[in-house]
Amino acid sequence: MNETIDVADRIILTELQQDARKSLEALSEACSLSVPTVQRRLKNLRENGVISKEIAVIDQQKVGQPMTYVVMVEMERERVDQLDSFKQAAWAEPQVQQCYYVTGEADFCLICTGSDMSDFESLTHRLFFGNSNVRRFRTSVVMGRNKVGLTVNIPE
Repeated sequence: MNETIDVADRIILTELQQDARKSLEALSEACSLSVPTVQRRLKNLRENGVISKEIAVIDQQKVGQPMTYVVMVEMERERVDQLDSFKQAAWAEPQVQQCYYVTGEADFCLICTGSDMSDFESLTHRLFFGNSNVRRFRTSVVMGRNKVGLTVNIPE
């Protein structure tokens, strides 16, 4: 798909990553195309999976989830079925914002939220202590959120 993303598509994607509610007119002006053309391009970008989701970003402080934790998880065994089971458990857990299968000392890196340490402790019991395949996990409490986002650099 990368070969078919041209300058106008890059502009549209960059603009939408900053504000997904940007109007067709504003996108049209930014890339110097007509509104119907921008509308067709957006439809194609969505259908081809380039735009995979459009979401609202919530201020976690304002909804009672001020804590963020980075958790490195080591598995006992790396059988595919056991890894898949852990991935599914992480996917189903609302406090897990992101789950990465990684190389290095740990097998997974999780970004989790919580209301306080007690809330996080409950999460550890559900996700880690209840899983016999989790060898160990190490947690870092986030002291400051300096840059948070999912924007992707779109190369030319």
